[in-house]
Amino acid sequence: MTNHSEHAPGHHKKTMIIVNGREREFIGHKITYEEAVALAFPGEQTGRDTTVYTVAYASHHGKDGTLVAGQSVEVHEGMVFNVTKTNRS
Repeated sequence: MTNHSEHAPGHHKKTMIIVNGREREFIGHKITYEEAVALAFPGEQTGRDTTVYTVAYASHHGKDGTLVAGQSVEVHEGMVFNVTKTNRS
């Protein structure tokens, strides 16, 4: 039996987004909080107790917002993500 969700429209779509001022190619329909953090800070471990990441996004479609762990948002060409990290004190 074939899994039809693998062939869903937009599932493998390439979209150019901006993450912390750098162009990044993203493949998929939605980007998660964790994926945005990984694009902004490649190779860093997420989920450490001392580091908190803030993910804010803006779209040409007028949809702006923030993501927290476990959330995702539909991506659009040219969408801008600003990911910052702070240490808990």
